[in-house]
Amino acid sequence: MTVKITIPATFETRPFINGDYRGTERGETFATFNPATGKELAQVSSGDEADIDRAVAAARAAFESGSWSRQTPRDRKKTLLRFADLIEKNIEELALIETLDCGKPLNDSRNVDLPDSIETLRWHAEATDKLYDQMSPAPVDVASMIVREPVGVVGAVLPWNFPLFVAMWKIAPALATGNSVVVKPAELTSLSMLRLAAIAAEAGLPEGVLNVVPGMGPTAGRALGWALCARGMEAKSIYAIDS
Repeated sequence: MTVKITIPATFETRPFINGDYRGTERGETFATFNPATGKELAQVSSGDEADIDRAVAAARAAFESGSWSRQTPRDRKKTLLRFADLIEKNIEELALIETLDCGKPLNDSRNVDLPDSIETLRWHAEATDKLYDQMSPAPVDVASMIVREPVGVVGAVLPWNFPLFVAMWKIAPALATGNSVVVKPAELTSLSMLRLAAIAAEAGLPEGVLNVVPGMGPTAGRALGWALCARGMEAKSIYAIDS
C-alpha cells in the first residue's frame, strides 16, 4: 500500500513565551535536520539566557496570578482533557513532525509515541480531582496534615529520542498539580514541542503556564537551570531539570 505524505511547507521555530510565539533577543538560529535524508528542515530560533529569563518570568507571573495554580482541580482537569483531545485531533500532523525531526518510522510516531503521550496526559488529568489531602496518625492533641498544593515553576529539559512522549511525562503531572512550566527541547528535535505549545493554548491553558524555549544545552539549558535555582531560592520554585 502506498501512503501519500504531505510535508509541511514551514514549521514554527520561535520560542513560545507567555501565550505566543516570539522572536529571540539575539535572533540567532540553528539548523535541524531530517536524519533519514540529511536535509535541513528548518532554522530554529536559538534561545539564550535572556529568552529563558523571559520565559521563567512569564511562568512565575502566571503562577502568582493564580490563573492556573488556583483553579479548582476539576477545572484544571477539564482543560487538560481538552488538551489531550486536541492532540488526538492533530495526531497526524504531530506524528509527521516527530518523524521528520527525529528520524523514527512514521508508524512508531503515529501508533506508539502520540497515543502514549495522549494517554499519559489523560491519566494525570483524571487524577487531578481524585487525589486528596490526608490526615496522618498523630497523638490526640496534635493535628498532622499532608496538603498537596502547587509549588511554583517547573523546568524540563528534554531528550532527542522521544520528544513528545518524554515531554508529557514531565509536563502532565506538573500542569495537573497547578504548576507553571518552562520546557527546553533537545536541539536535535525541537519542532513537535513548539507545535504542542500552541495546541495547549488552544485548549485553554492560560498565558505563561506552558513556555517552550529551543536552544543549545550550554546556553538555553544551562540558563534554565540557573534561572530556576536563582528564582527558586527567592520564590520557593521547584526544579525538574533533566538532561
